[in-house]
Amino acid sequence: MFCTRCGFRLREEDLFCAKCGASVRGDYQPSQTGPILSRPMDQKKIAGVCAGFARYLDVDVTLMRVLWIALAVFTGGLIIIPYIAAAILMPKDYPPPQGTRYPVPENR
Repeated sequence: MFCTRCGFRLREEDLFCAKCGASVRGDYQPSQTGPILSRPMDQKKIAGVCAGFARYLDVDVTLMRVLWIALAVFTGGLIIIPYIAAAILMPKDYPPPQGTRYPVPENR
């Protein structure tokens, strides 16, 4: 059995995908409807932290990178500690594998 969202191989007893967290069964709907703070692996330069914060805050990723660099300069490098913590704690967000097709809803 494979995850329909990311294509990761699943065991028969799994309820959620171990890679992307998607529900294996279609009946589970997450309670959070807004953006999820995660590190997009297809947009990363170093660890994906700036890209994740930019997506979460709905700002340009270049602006977020400039803000992190400015904070590093003004704090004397102390912002590196929260950056490393975010890189460790934020979950990775992998893009779907190439060629993955999702069901297209019918127009009624």
